[in-house]
Amino acid sequence: MVRELSQHVAVVTGSARGIGRAIAVRLAAEGAAVVVNALSEGTAEALAAELRKAGRRTIGVRGDVADPDDAARLLEACRAEFGDCSLLVNNAGFEQRVPFEALDVGDWDRMIAVHLRGTFLCCRAAIPGMLRLGEGAIVNIVSRQGQTGGIEVAHYAAAKAGVVGLTKSLAREFGRRGIRVNAVAPGPINTDMADGFAGDWREKRMAELPLGFFGESGDVADTVAFLASPQARLYTGQTLAPNCGGLMLG
Repeated sequence: MVRELSQHVAVVTGSARGIGRAIAVRLAAEGAAVVVNALSEGTAEALAAELRKAGRRTIGVRGDVADPDDAARLLEACRAEFGDCSLLVNNAGFEQRVPFEALDVGDWDRMIAVHLRGTFLCCRAAIPGMLRLGEGAIVNIVSRQGQTGGIEVAHYAAAKAGVVGLTKSLAREFGRRGIRVNAVAPGPINTDMADGFAGDWREKRMAELPLGFFGESGDVADTVAFLASPQARLYTGQTLAPNCGGLMLG
């Protein structure tokens, strides 16, 4: 499949490591100008410098997506350097396992703030530029747990399910104005987050998967690159699931 992304100006939130890093690297390799984002300016700039050394068009921008001012500045920095954002990938997030009885309001609020509020704020900041361009693509990184729920991740699952609902709503509202909005719900992926899970969690999860193995961050990046491409012009309001068969919806 031929994908041409050189026309895109992309903002990838939470892109200094893991899945976000793989997405930023992939989009840059396919020709997109990429704004790398992280909580730390040094961390964001480190990847941007690495990509520039490889001849890519990129800058690093510090920002907390849950902060309205930071979200606005992120898109302003993109506009100042490359022009209006035409591809927004809302990837920033974290996972936390807490038994529901021990889940406090602070844990709940931060999870909703980063995942759901952050996605809302970045979409709100990016969509005016897409409307000026007359086209755009938004890809929201969600999770299988946002579709099924999970044990000790009630706040995480709720936040991701909220992003799925936001994805569908924006797809309906802006489709006729040239903006496609989709989500990607990875299953188990080999990242440092997965490596941190205790005990025999990996073996148990792997045994449940029809394909029998975990995916890689690059597999998720492949899905995002497809959704950003002209080959995905019929896709909007969809949740694609690179999950090794862990959840089959039809």
